[in-house]
Amino acid sequence: MAGSVKNKIRLGTIFLFILVILCGGLSIFYLVKLSEQSKNILKANYESLQYTHEMQKALDSLSLNSASFLNYFENQLKRQEANITEPGEAEETKQLRQSFEKLQTGDTTIIKSIRYHLHHIVSLNMAAIKDKNEKSQKAADDATTLLIAVVSFIFIITFTFVINFPSVITNPIRKLTEAIKEIAQKNYSHRIHIDSKDEFGSLADAFNEMAERLEYFESSNLNKLIFEKSRAEAVINSLKDASIGIDKTNNVLFTNEQALQLLGLKAEDTVGKSTEELSKRNDLFKFLMENEGKSPFKIVVDGKENYYLKETINVSQGEASNKVIVLKNITSFKELDVAKTDFIATISHELKTPLASSDFSLKLLEDERIGKEEQKELIQQLKNDNQRMLRILSELLNMSQVEAGKIQLDIQTVSPYQIVENSVNAIATTAKEKELHIEKQIKVDLPNIKADPDKINWVLNNFLTNAIKYAPIESTVAINVERINGLVSFAVSDKGQGIDEIYLKRIFERYFQVPGRSDKKGSGIGLAICKDFIEAMGGKIWVKSKIGEGSTFGFDLPITSDTNKT
Repeated sequence: MAGSVKNKIRLGTIFLFILVILCGGLSIFYLVKLSEQSKNILKANYESLQYTHEMQKALDSLSLNSASFLNYFENQLKRQEANITEPGEAEETKQLRQSFEKLQTGDTTIIKSIRYHLHHIVSLNMAAIKDKNEKSQKAADDATTLLIAVVSFIFIITFTFVINFPSVITNPIRKLTEAIKEIAQKNYSHRIHIDSKDEFGSLADAFNEMAERLEYFESSNLNKLIFEKSRAEAVINSLKDASIGIDKTNNVLFTNEQALQLLGLKAEDTVGKSTEELSKRNDLFKFLMENEGKSPFKIVVDGKENYYLKETINVSQGEASNKVIVLKNITSFKELDVAKTDFIATISHELKTPLASSDFSLKLLEDERIGKEEQKELIQQLKNDNQRMLRILSELLNMSQVEAGKIQLDIQTVSPYQIVENSVNAIATTAKEKELHIEKQIKVDLPNIKADPDKINWVLNNFLTNAIKYAPIESTVAINVERINGLVSFAVSDKGQGIDEIYLKRIFERYFQVPGRSDKKGSGIGLAICKDFIEAMGGKIWVKSKIGEGSTFGFDLPITSDTNKT
């Protein structure tokens, strides 16, 4: 193709190459010419000057060794006779030869004539050197002027070429880019107008034909069908459950993103493939095809165990019978079921202990041999067991209120001092049994707070009970109360073993128990209820702990608008 982009680029490159050759050729030509002129001066004139100089030296030394210097003079004269280049130089050299021959006969009066001829030869060559130097300088100046003119011309041509030639490539590309953007915006009526007969012209024609077909396609029924297909695929991929569609010939119709993630395959590896072929390549797919049971099964995803339940949905379409396999993720329900089971077992254990103790105490009371002092102790033990069961039942009641979203609060203006006093009195006996000291660090002039006194005492009692449970014998449990901006902060600190930092974010989760504390096992809901109570009263609950340094549990509650101190 004569007018192809390839040929245009080739011609442009050849044009630039010719300009470079032209500039380089002129430079080389004048350099060679100047070099030849310099060599001519050296050969034609400088050597003659050297010969005459040597003959002059031989003539000056004639009296020392006449035979030797005459021979030397003879040799230099022969060289001069062979290097005659300037007008008049041959006549002077001939006369020099005649005078030298007379000198050889012993006529020393001729020396003056010889010196004259030598001087005249030197003058002729010096004049020639000057003349040739002037000509060389003029030639160099002319060459410089010409080269500057040629280089300037080439620069202008090249600069114009560099500025204009890229547009031959970039302008069609720019038009194509703009056209592609228009097509991307579904403007199928857009066309490219390129009149050249090169590849860009052919590409423009092909693009215009494509745009015309797309415009027709956009308005056809096929486009509507594809739109519906795309919408169906979008709906399938939006399903939260992993779904696999299989037609009557046992070929895979579709697999959504969730299913592909579980199978560890790509869409192109599954859609259109037979179930038999996929079963050979993928163990999970084989299990789904062969297992007809409805029991949950486990799949490890990203190192975590997940539980799924398989459900098969038959879809009839005329005489064809297709089916969809749906994998429902029941991991959260499984975890909740395990947590509920553990919770019931824990509550059963917690209730069994005081009930067994109460039963034993009642049997002892039936014994007439028990004295009054022992009876009092047994009655006190029964009271303690009864209080323990009431506490457990209270937790269950509170939990049911929280889960039902029916926390009933009686918000009042409450004194922080009274709250602390009530809680300390409630746990005083328990702390005394473990020989613990309760230290109250309460700031003076604290404002009243807005809270439900029963709920806030329940929370603080829970914190104190836990602190006493985990604090070492004969240690100190501190209660700190202070004002921080518009809040009153309550904190309970102990010197126990502490909690690993990785568990602090989960410490207020329902049923969560810190691993490694089976000997101190509880129901796992007390702190979760505390969190719900505090947040329901507009406060914030928190914890700070480090292994080996003890723990601090606290909560912050807003003060009342009434600024009176108590």
